Amino acid sequence: MSKRQTYSKQFKLDVIQQSYQRDNIRELADELGIDPGLIYAWRSKYKQQPQQAFPGKGIPSQTPEEKELAELKKELADVRIERDILKKAMGIFTKKNR
Repeated sequence: MSKRQTYSKQFKLDVIQQSYQRDNIRELADELGIDPGLIYAWRSKYKQQPQQAFPGKGIPSQTPEEKELAELKKELADVRIERDILKKAMGIFTKKNR
């Protein structure tokens, strides 16, 4: 199994620009040695969110709202774990006192 190919943000932007200047995307893909489906996917992603389309390192960038939501979900999970630990501790200590 071969290692997955990664492409820089600039390469993707250049390919997108070339794809709009050409009539045949398959021909462009063959010249660049990439799958035509990749070009269509990159174009679609860029069309939806031009500023956040290619964040790099395979980590999708998040909007401030998404970041806040993720932080709040993590905090909630931590608090629930803490609560469960305290419940167990209360059960243990109340049994010893009886």
